Amino acid sequence: MAFSRRTRTVWAYWRAERRTLRQGLVALVLSTLAGFVAGLTLAHLTGTLDRLPGLLVLIPAAVGMRGTIFGAIGARLGTESAVGSFEPNLARDGALYRNGYVAVVTTLSSALWLAVLARLVSAASGQPSISVWSLVTVSVVGGALGSMLILLVTVGLSVLSFRRGWDLDSVSTPMVTALGDMVTLPTLFLASLLLENATVNAVVSAVCLLVAVFAIWRSFATHVPGVRRIVLEMTAVIVLTPVLDVLAGSLLQSRESELLAFPAVLLLIPPFVSQAGALGGIFSSRVASKLQLGVIRPRGWPEPPALLDASVVVGSGLAVFALIGSVAFGLAVLTHVDHPGVGSMIGGTLLAGVMTLPVLLAVSYELAILTARFGLDPDNHGVPIITSVMDLVGVVAILVAMTIVGITVT
Repeated sequence: MAFSRRTRTVWAYWRAERRTLRQGLVALVLSTLAGFVAGLTLAHLTGTLDRLPGLLVLIPAAVGMRGTIFGAIGARLGTESAVGSFEPNLARDGALYRNGYVAVVTTLSSALWLAVLARLVSAASGQPSISVWSLVTVSVVGGALGSMLILLVTVGLSVLSFRRGWDLDSVSTPMVTALGDMVTLPTLFLASLLLENATVNAVVSAVCLLVAVFAIWRSFATHVPGVRRIVLEMTAVIVLTPVLDVLAGSLLQSRESELLAFPAVLLLIPPFVSQAGALGGIFSSRVASKLQLGVIRPRGWPEPPALLDASVVVGSGLAVFALIGSVAFGLAVLTHVDHPGVGSMIGGTLLAGVMTLPVLLAVSYELAILTARFGLDPDNHGVPIITSVMDLVGVVAILVAMTIVGITVT
């Protein structure tokens, strides 16, 4: 009887939220398909990965940082829209200008840190790597090129959501994280072409170093309202969360030879980890907005509104993970990429999703609650941390799931 009552409650909530659910699911499907651009790029860049050792360590961190920076921006804009303070203009004291400024300075400063971190982790794990200067060139140039496009889309999506009355929390996070995947890998590859000439690489890396240091200084010296607080709150996130991404990259590089036996697994990794992060970002953003509005309290055990939001994430997640496995298999066949079979691709992806969802929900909820308890802005921490955690958890889940279904990659 109690189970039946709870089922009816969930179904009633889904019906009441069907417009928001439809918007979020459409965004997740579109972003999943977009995320396969990154998967196809990764599956076909085996020559570049062999020629530039250490690049595979940098890639998850560079991709994850786009989600960290722009996922947080989408969450902040979603909260401002929910509380009615969002204005679709570029006034200096407005949300769009403030978040655009944060995007520029954090992109440049974080790219320098990612290059250094990737080199340190490669050295610590005993894996070969290109020089730190080469990594600086690839990280800063590739990151800047990708961020320019993502910033334009994020701003445009925010304005469009405001005018159309869309739920920005459900729309922006999946689109921004998938766009980060889709754009970052090709721009990193383009930046890697600068390494072909030693003189060009030396000049570009020196310029990148100066620009990144200047961005760090401007992050804390700016007088743009609200920017300094956002940067201060996100500093620890930007410094620490890439460690998880670099570990994910190191794990992939350590298993590179086995993964290359079935490049189709590489094909599905970017959209899988991207959508895991997007789902966590959606849940974290919705919890953060409800905390701001006073709908729920920052308690250790989620209240009914949060549990209902979690049910929406689980339903959407299962559908999206099944889609990822199916599309990955189809693309592998169409592009003549070696694959382990339709059952292993779809079943393994679904199994990895089932393993990922409980971690996703627990981490994203507790992050939103803990940041609220400590008086921090959940939008500056929830989405960035959950996307980085899901990068590592997603990679581990895929490798474990593929092993369970009979593909030896761990």
